[in-house]
Amino acid sequence: AIEVAEEEAISAVLATNEFDLTKARVNQDLVNIGIGITKTSFNPAEGVVIDYVDPAYCVWSYTEDPHFEDIYYVGEVKSITIPELKKEFPNISNEELKKIQDMPGNRRMIRGFESYDYNTVQVLYFEYKTYADQVFKIKRTDSGLEKAIEKTDEFNPPPNDNFERVARSIEVLYEGAKVIGTDIMLKWEMSENMTRPLADTTRVEMSYSLCAPRMYKGKIQSLISKCIGFADVIQLTHLKIQQVLSRMVPDGIFLDMDGLAEVDLGNGTNYNPAEALNMYFQTGSVVGRSLTQDGDMNRGKVPIQELNSSNGMGKIQSLITAYNYNMQMIRDVTGLNEARDGSLPSADSLVGLQKMAANASNVATKHIQDASLFLALSTCENISLKIADVLNFPLTKNSLMNSISTFNVATLNEIQNLNLHDFGIYLEMEPDDEEKAELAANINASLQQGSIDIEDAIDIREIKNLKLANQMLKLKRKKKLEREQAVTQQNIQAQAEANAQASEKAAMAEVQKQQALTSEKVAIEQAKSQFEIQRMEREAQIKKQLMATEFEYNMQLAQAQIGATTQKEKEIEDRKDKRVKIQGTQQSELIQQRQTEGMPKNFESQGNDVMGGFDLSSFDPT
Repeated sequence: AIEVAEEEAISAVLATNEFDLTKARVNQDLVNIGIGITKTSFNPAEGVVIDYVDPAYCVWSYTEDPHFEDIYYVGEVKSITIPELKKEFPNISNEELKKIQDMPGNRRMIRGFESYDYNTVQVLYFEYKTYADQVFKIKRTDSGLEKAIEKTDEFNPPPNDNFERVARSIEVLYEGAKVIGTDIMLKWEMSENMTRPLADTTRVEMSYSLCAPRMYKGKIQSLISKCIGFADVIQLTHLKIQQVLSRMVPDGIFLDMDGLAEVDLGNGTNYNPAEALNMYFQTGSVVGRSLTQDGDMNRGKVPIQELNSSNGMGKIQSLITAYNYNMQMIRDVTGLNEARDGSLPSADSLVGLQKMAANASNVATKHIQDASLFLALSTCENISLKIADVLNFPLTKNSLMNSISTFNVATLNEIQNLNLHDFGIYLEMEPDDEEKAELAANINASLQQGSIDIEDAIDIREIKNLKLANQMLKLKRKKKLEREQAVTQQNIQAQAEANAQASEKAAMAEVQKQQALTSEKVAIEQAKSQFEIQRMEREAQIKKQLMATEFEYNMQLAQAQIGATTQKEKEIEDRKDKRVKIQGTQQSELIQQRQTEGMPKNFESQGNDVMGGFDLSSFDPT
């Protein structure tokens, strides 16, 4: 998030200042004069401002470093109007303004201003790097702690036990403005918004970024300077060709009058020159005679002949050869071959060979590309270091919020005390065709896999930053996966709910079925019970009737048995009485027999007993 926020802030500042146009002018300066300069400044009204600086109107301290890292002053001359001067420096009096305008040496101090405007003034704006003492007062509190308080460099107290003076030397930047050709200094003060990398707070960065990739001992060599001699020869050759062309005459016609006199057309007239020329120019045919009228060989048998009297083609060819030679010399000294400029593509060369030749030419001009990248990187570093100044002013902060999102501004608030090297943001080149093809292949692969939608692919292709495009691709894939997982989870949940509902419905159906079966069984059991009750009631009724009948029968039987028993007992008693009587009779007879000593007597019946063949076993009670 921090890297993306910083990149968005830098991109917003570059877009606001139309850095592409400034970069194009700087690249043109690198090619033409071998040096490019940009200026990055900050003011509370406009925020971070990037300006193009013309090297022809710049001054700087002597250096042998192509990146101008060791210069201690740099300045530029600007032509501004008197009202603008008064607006920028309101403390100038009208007398001073008139003195500045009437200064005769003002114009002679400037070269390059072709049309001089007396209402303008040439002012030198410059920056000067020096050092200053940063003084701190270290105060000791009663609790034993130490507190650092920043003071001016004039602070020099006597020795004291409660505090001490601590100082260090740091680089500072002074800004100045001086009217060229005068001794009037419009401005000379310490810069308010100095750019300091927090990784090294003793250093200070100038607002100007300079680079001269082909500089040696202070002398700058450009790509165009190598071509000037050969370009002059090419121009002279061109003028020579024009001179030869101006002196060239068309081819003439040789007309042999004697040959025409010998020609007889056969119509009684002779062949005159006018008719011969008309026929020649109209048809290209010529009438002639090989023999004269006397029969001799006619030397003028071809009376009209074309004259090739001009020898300009040979001269022109020689001049063209010289022209091509010098053009080839320009290609040799600059490294820009035919494959690079596309002037002479070979029909037999393969695409790979053409690309290799173009890459070889790119090596020859790589120093220009490196210088352009260095200036862009230096400008972006200055922008990154000035973001903290932008966030300190509400007006510029709101403008930055409108350019980038509020989330990114909030992220930058957390890192406004960090510099570029603290979180490692560096300039990268725009993607080439191979990297774009690789990104396109990744997008197509993601589309085929279904990891992203076609709308996501369109959004990713519109991003020019390859890193952001890859990050967007990963983010889109992640979001698509999360959406698919959410949909899958919803489907699973919906399926689970459907299964639960189906199970619930099935359970309810089963419950209803069981309830129906139970009700049916209960009804059946109730019917069975009812039938059983009815059967039991019927059986009980029948049994009751049977029991009543049986009881009645038993009563009758019992009564019969009782009657039989009574009768039997009665009979037994009666027979007992009879036996007693018989025994008595027999006893009496025995007694009598004894007494009489009579003969033995048989007391059994002789078959006349009425009970002898009767059986009562069938009447026994059951």
